[in-house]
Amino acid sequence: MNKKKQIIFSSLLGIVLLVVIFIPKNKEAEPLDEVEVTDSVEVKEIVYKYGIPVDDYDVDYGFVKRNQSLSTILEKHGLSVREVYLLGEKAKGVFDVRRIKSGQAYAVFSTRDSLPKTAFFVYEEDPRSYVVFDLQGDYKVTRGQNPVEWRRKEVKGIVESSLWLAMQKYETDPHLAVVLANIFGWSIDFFGLQKQDEFRVVYEQEYVDGKSLLNFNVLGASFRHADSTYYAIPFVQDGEMLYYSEKGNSLEGAFLKAPLDFFRISSRFSNSRFHPVLKKYRAHHGVDYAAPTGTPVYAIGSGKVIAKGYQAKGGGNYLKVKHNSVYTTVYMHLSRFAKGIKVGSAVKQKEVIGYVGATGLATGPHLDFRVYENGRPINPLTIKSQPKKPVSKDNMPQFMVVRDSVVRMLDQISDPLPQDSISPSFF
Repeated sequence: MNKKKQIIFSSLLGIVLLVVIFIPKNKEAEPLDEVEVTDSVEVKEIVYKYGIPVDDYDVDYGFVKRNQSLSTILEKHGLSVREVYLLGEKAKGVFDVRRIKSGQAYAVFSTRDSLPKTAFFVYEEDPRSYVVFDLQGDYKVTRGQNPVEWRRKEVKGIVESSLWLAMQKYETDPHLAVVLANIFGWSIDFFGLQKQDEFRVVYEQEYVDGKSLLNFNVLGASFRHADSTYYAIPFVQDGEMLYYSEKGNSLEGAFLKAPLDFFRISSRFSNSRFHPVLKKYRAHHGVDYAAPTGTPVYAIGSGKVIAKGYQAKGGGNYLKVKHNSVYTTVYMHLSRFAKGIKVGSAVKQKEVIGYVGATGLATGPHLDFRVYENGRPINPLTIKSQPKKPVSKDNMPQFMVVRDSVVRMLDQISDPLPQDSISPSFF
């Protein structure tokens, strides 16, 4: 019997073991395998230029050459004369295709097919605006604007020879010097700057696609010159933004200090000057400004052109402007006159009336500028200039708040870099 029980027990134990071995395991209890992710979906950023996805096309950039037209450019890129004509018709009311100018940038977008086709032609009118010629389907012509950015900057420096060179020395766009000359032009003679004159400027400069443009907005400036400090405080009065002194007087006078953006004075007012051509001494009742041929010449104040002519053995091409019953100015040796200028023309202050040249009796390009007070020649560098309307009594409290803020802002400009830390290329 014991042997029989032992056999039964052994048989039951075997069955139990088989059940344990082959019973299905609970899947929830199984440990999860670690999965290593090796592939990821890359999201490609679409880059646009002129509103066109540039990665989808081959782009040919260029500049309009002299005597090139829309037709000559596009015909080189596979368009027929008829297609160019149809495109010109589509452009009417949007852009006159005859106004394409040499030197302007353009871009041609071509498809990447086995037989490439020109899809877009883009013409840049200026750094800010462009015209898109869509050559697909029924053709379409639209205008666009590049995004503009204004960057705030500041500079503080010392003049050693000229403001232009000083701007370069302190790694600032030298064209800012022209802007300052226009702002302070009624109170400071920029042809007579002295060593150690100091300037401070807080300004904004316009940028497009990371490239700087020659467009500035001066938020405040000061200039220490000849033991005096001059401030330029921007303030809006009667809907007009002008620059004022710290006392609220307008910096704009009835006359500019000089009739052109500053270059150098080659000869001053004198009653006895040795003439370089005639080789003798005689009076020179004017100021000679040496400047490259073609430099714009401005009327120093509003007035009327009363004489225009040519003196072969004298002033060459010249203009005479009468400003009022007291003052008349003369501009001589011009290479040419501004378009539309004639006797009787009304001109405004800072209006271009001609261009520097060497016509008449001249050894090189310069402007001989003369001023007459009640018909008598006077030194142009000492001409009186009455300022425009000052800040009114009612606006003075608001002006003082702006003034204090601007002066504080200028005082906080950090000192320029030491002399030996500036790249020699700026000298």
